[in-house]
Amino acid sequence: MQILKHCLVAAAVTLGLASASQAQEKTAISITRQPGILYLASHVMETQKLIEKHAAADGVADVTVEWRTFSGGGAQTDALLAGNVDIVNTGTGNLLLLWDRTRGKVKGIITSSAQPVIMVSNDPRIKSLKDITPSDKIAVPTVGVSTQAILLQMAAAKMFGEDKVKTFDSNTVQLGHPDAVAAIANPNHEVKNHFAAPPFQYIELKQQGVHRVTDSKEILGGALTQATFFTTTTFADANPKIVKALREATEEAVAFIKKDPKAALEAYKTVSGDKTSLDDLLAMLKEPGMDEWRTDPQGTMKFAEHLHKIGTLKTMPKAWTDYYLPDSAYLNGN
Repeated sequence: MQILKHCLVAAAVTLGLASASQAQEKTAISITRQPGILYLASHVMETQKLIEKHAAADGVADVTVEWRTFSGGGAQTDALLAGNVDIVNTGTGNLLLLWDRTRGKVKGIITSSAQPVIMVSNDPRIKSLKDITPSDKIAVPTVGVSTQAILLQMAAAKMFGEDKVKTFDSNTVQLGHPDAVAAIANPNHEVKNHFAAPPFQYIELKQQGVHRVTDSKEILGGALTQATFFTTTTFADANPKIVKALREATEEAVAFIKKDPKAALEAYKTVSGDKTSLDDLLAMLKEPGMDEWRTDPQGTMKFAEHLHKIGTLKTMPKAWTDYYLPDSAYLNGN
């Protein structure tokens, strides 16, 4: 009887500690993103306070979310590893690199978009990647690891062979999308090519003399996840309800975009300060592939295979679920 009593006391203490641990989930959360409507779900989440709403429903009250905008994925991942932010929202390449670099201590939560990214040029000589010479500069968000930089490597491998996979690496220069738009608009600027993202690629294509060179769908042969939420497993383990709330909020935001794209874009304009007219933004959402608002990872294993083949990834994942949290396995990605 005494032994049973001790066991019951121990169980009660254990349960008490578990409850205390759950009660101590972090309530001041910082999340990053990059400029552009690829991250439209995050603007809806911010303006409608969806994470806060779902966290409260899951038992975590008084959550506040700070949304921080970075010009490129590299700065976001540095901030995550330094502990300066809790969750980042950027491209597949950055997730894979951090998952590999930390030996699985960084994993994906959910995605929100799989729209095409387009490389544009204001140089009439450059009609395709075959026309790129060693002196031609191509703006990308982050040299070497951004989605656009990796797509250029994949294109080079297809065009010239695996041993020439880094042919275009020396052409790339690091510019945030807004700065690259300004460069393309200036005929005297040394950067005449930009591997862009929505809405910037469509803003540029409206300019006289600017034309499409290639895009992610052409290079990859299908849709590619763009905006991906990921975090450290330490944060996820300590804050399961916050992570669940983020996942639920993303799903609600994606459904909202599909139901009312105009209201979603109004949220984007409110948060970002983008001066592009609402009509122009709505027209962009009607461009081919721009309806790919989805929470299931797309094309990520193709990225992983490429990065492993060239030695950037030391470990080749067996499936996309290796670099996503266990609770994300229902997303049915690839």
